[in-house]
Amino acid sequence: MKIFHLSAECYPVAKVGGLGDVVGALPKYLNQAGLDTSVVMPFYDRKFTRENLFDVIFEASTKLGDKRYEFQVLKEQTDKLGFPLYLIKAPGLLDRENIYSYPDETEQFVFFQLAFLDWLNWSQQTADVIHCHDHHSGLVPFLLYHSALYKRISNIPTILTIHNGQYHGAFSWDKFNYLPEIDPDSTGLLDWRGGINPLAAAVKCAWKYTTVSPTYLHELTIQSNGLEYLFYTEGQKGRGIINGIDTQVWNPETDPMLVKNYHTKTADKGKKENKDALCEKFGLSPDKPLVVFIGRLVDEKGADLIPAIIRKSLDKHKGALSFMILGSGESGLELELKQLQEQFAGECSVYIGYNEELAHLVYAAGDFLLMPSRVEPCGLNQLYSLRYGTVPIVHSTGGLRDTVIDFGNEEGYGITFNNISAEEACVSIDRAVTLYANTPHLKLLRKRMMELDFSWDRSAKEYIQLYESL
Repeated sequence: MKIFHLSAECYPVAKVGGLGDVVGALPKYLNQAGLDTSVVMPFYDRKFTRENLFDVIFEASTKLGDKRYEFQVLKEQTDKLGFPLYLIKAPGLLDRENIYSYPDETEQFVFFQLAFLDWLNWSQQTADVIHCHDHHSGLVPFLLYHSALYKRISNIPTILTIHNGQYHGAFSWDKFNYLPEIDPDSTGLLDWRGGINPLAAAVKCAWKYTTVSPTYLHELTIQSNGLEYLFYTEGQKGRGIINGIDTQVWNPETDPMLVKNYHTKTADKGKKENKDALCEKFGLSPDKPLVVFIGRLVDEKGADLIPAIIRKSLDKHKGALSFMILGSGESGLELELKQLQEQFAGECSVYIGYNEELAHLVYAAGDFLLMPSRVEPCGLNQLYSLRYGTVPIVHSTGGLRDTVIDFGNEEGYGITFNNISAEEACVSIDRAVTLYANTPHLKLLRKRMMELDFSWDRSAKEYIQLYESL
């Protein structure tokens, strides 16, 4: 079975969030299960593309409105990621460093999709399934089935996976000429609220769509930035499949980024050595419970609540608690966290930016991982923390609800709260401090967490079943 994954991100080529992690791992596990799975993404002028060798396997040109762009399809020579990787490069459009935030982002992603379809069509290839990820490839299902240009490949099934339904990639009808000739009776499939909406078009046209957790499948009918009714009416096509994690990369027993490797039987000693190293580096005490946060400093992640959570918790648990924050985002929030670091020296440390090696160490060193997310379609951070024996403290929403069971329940292992507020999060941190003092119980939960299976092996089986059903 031949599968093409289309995505704007793929770790380690280019990654902003969970989309990159998923597309960088799922195809590898699908191939290990016997499928023929490839990833196609735009070319970015980044470290990965500079340090690896590529073959030009196809060259052509495609019109985008009134302009014609030359493009190349590049293939990474060694399949070092565990799957064939194809990059679509177009000088002046798909050859830049950053993934997002260019003023002509619409043009970039529309052209990426057109070039992919032209390559597939003109090179006489086919596929068993085209798997699209988020709005960046959302026009592909529509164009396949409603443009005569792609009649040869119009029988290929398509699947859309929604990693974040808040972003639609919408643009105005004055850019309709970007698209090739289509059946005029089908233009309504592109439309949502008076504009061209790639995510909505994909939900309407793809054979199936998936979300990255069962709870998020339901939540999209309640909160999806204006597409709620669409998700309600198309719900029979939807399926929630929990993301997995790459257990070869995220494995405390072999992780080269840790100070000390460990497994379930040596977790107490291993975590202590990593915590000692982290605390020494950032001026914290290793003898206190350490609450960590890793992620984007934006409202969606509940990061705006973090300063109040830190102040209230440190005021209440004077000298008995530490915080470590790793992330970047809103400049005002970054400044506020830096000020907290000065105010609570020795109790709160902040690293602004992202550092992959440091992130691995923080997962291993932390006692508790804070995730006060307002929206979390699946969440991977809590899965990494479980793998590393770090108790997640989460707002029970989306995938967090599906993957973290409160330790007050039978077979539970995490700490959850239901209302999104600093006060509720602080109550959960109070529970964490109490749990930390109960060493036997904490050891039991660590063992239970580390033995959970959130690997891509499990999730890949569900995707394979879905592919076969088409």
